[in-house]
Parts: sequence; structure tokens; C-alpha cells
Amino acid sequence: MTEKIMTNKNKIKVLIIDDSALIRQSISLLLKDSVFIDVVGTSYNPFDAIQKIQKLKPDVLLLDIQMPEMDGLTFLKKLMKQQPMPVIIFSSFVEEGSTNALKALEYGAVEIIGKPKFTTSAELEKYKLKLIGAVQIASIANIKSKNNVLQQEIIKEEIKTVSYKSPSISFDSNFIIAIGASTGGTEAIKRVLETVPEDFPPIVITQHMPVGFTNSFANRLNQICKITVKEAETNDILETGHAYIARGDRQLIVKKVGEKHFLKLEDTPPVNRHKPSVDVLFNSVAKTYGKNSIGVILTGMGSDGAKGLKTMKETGAHTIAQDESSCVVFGMPKVAISIGGVDVVLPIYQITDYLIKTLSKNLI
Repeated sequence: MTEKIMTNKNKIKVLIIDDSALIRQSISLLLKDSVFIDVVGTSYNPFDAIQKIQKLKPDVLLLDIQMPEMDGLTFLKKLMKQQPMPVIIFSSFVEEGSTNALKALEYGAVEIIGKPKFTTSAELEKYKLKLIGAVQIASIANIKSKNNVLQQEIIKEEIKTVSYKSPSISFDSNFIIAIGASTGGTEAIKRVLETVPEDFPPIVITQHMPVGFTNSFANRLNQICKITVKEAETNDILETGHAYIARGDRQLIVKKVGEKHFLKLEDTPPVNRHKPSVDVLFNSVAKTYGKNSIGVILTGMGSDGAKGLKTMKETGAHTIAQDESSCVVFGMPKVAISIGGVDVVLPIYQITDYLIKTLSKNLI
């Protein structure tokens, strides 16, 4: 039915930017299999791309990182300042969780995806579906929200918050904070964690990312945060002043034996098509911590985490959702709100301050 009513006017217009003619042709052929997508053009370098962006007015860019004359990161940074638009980074270096790929997300890219490896037809079909899905998600991304988040520094200074430098604040180490996110989540999580005080309760995080990226992401956050941030490992004891990020190919759960809380990674099937899944983490936190927990659901496509957050709330936890204006994709928070799983809805730049106030005043 959809195929009959779909026209070029309402298809997602895509421009592919890569210095390899083979890659440009291959990606074009894969995307043309979708009735929702129209590849309006290809470009061999960023300078040519600038001309075609103005002429073709694409909805989504597919951009390589490694290119001659001007690399993809430099181009992305300039583009987001002058003409913000949805960009998917695709590169042969992405699967290794490269620093450049993470920088691309910081600069405003919606998604990162590896270049196709032409092996079996089944793997190629899987890649095609992943690529088409990434384009569809990027096409509805709220790119302005990324700029708004950056511009909130002035607003944030005007917000009177509990000073985490104050020695009078003592956080309860028996609490835990669980965070779930997907599309746009790397920058949202960074925004929440970068001002968290050193003696904060442990934080467990599930972000939909490929294996390899989660470790690089954790290391990057560990460099800029006051707390220790690491990729979660089985038998990690949950400690104050630590944040643990789920590995990209494992489910993360919280367990308790005696008085000790620890983490476990499970190689179990995907839940809500995700591994790691936010629902899996939230459900384990609800079971293990109950009312001594806070659940936070951030930007992301789909519904993963919504039911788990509601379960947390039903066990007495306090629950928070990122608001629509600051989300890149208002999917996961929207579903969580709609099913009654959320106590408070906040813009991303207010969430850390709210957590500090809530925990320090023992309002839960």
C-alpha cells in the first residue's frame, strides 16, 4: 500500500559524499531498493558537495570521514554551524570505535555506520536494512536541538542549582541512577555526566551503540568527567562516583548478593531488537533497587526503555524523561510519558541539576 502512494516529492532525499566511485555506486544501489528514499545525487568531495546541497536540497547526507582536500569531520563542523542538517557518518573506520567517529557525533552527526563488506548476500541484506533504517531515523531528527543544547550554556548559568561543591551535601550510596538512550544519546549522556559530582551514587547506562564504540565512548567520558566512567564488566562492584556503560553486544543487568551490588553482562537475545536493551537494564534495577533508584530516559528512536521505566516507577523509583525540544528524536521518552512511566519531564540541560537537588534533599 505504501509503495503505491509514495512519490518523489515525499521521499527522503539523500546525497552521498565519498571519494570512492565504487562506494557511491554501491550505497546508491542499496538505498534505491527502498520506496521511502530517493538518492538525489552523489559527490566526490566536500567542495563539490556544497554546490549540490544548495542545488538538490537533500534531507539527509551520507558522509565519509576520510577524504582528500577536506576531511569529513572538518566539513561536518562547518556544515553544522552554517546549515545544520541530518548527517550520517559512514566509514571503514567506524566499526573499530574510532575517535573520529565519536567526534562526528559531538559535531552533530545523527548516526555512525560502517561501510558495507561485500561477503554473503545475507550480510549485505542485513546491512541494507540497517542503512535504510538509519536514513529514515535521520530524516526525522531534530537537528536544531543539537544546536540548542550547545546554546543552553548561557541559560544554564542563569539556573540556580544546588552547588555540588558544598560539603553539606551527602549522597546516599545505596541509591542508583539508571540511564537509557539511543539516537542522539551520546551527547545527551555527556551533558548529564560532565557535571556530576565525584561522590554521586553509581550510574548504570545503556546506550544503543555497536560493540567497540561503547569502550571508546566510556574512555572519552572518563577524560572529561569528575566521576570514573568505564565500560561495564561482569562482576564490577557498583561504587560511588562511578558510571558504567553497557557493552555494545551484551545485555547489562544489576544483581545483588548479600550487601553487594554488582553488574553482570549476559549474551542473551536482543530485546526490542536491541542488545544492549534499556528495558533489560531498567527491569533489573527495579527488581534490585526498587524505590532506591532513579530512572532517566533520554533521546532515542522507538520504545525501548519505556516499559522498564514504568516498572521502575511502579516499584517506587523516581523517573525522568528528556523533553521534546532538547531531544534529537523524541521517541523513547514520548512512549514512556504516554504509558505513564514518567514523573518529571525536563530539558537535557536541567537533568543533572535536578538529580543533585533530588538526591541531596532526599525527596525520593
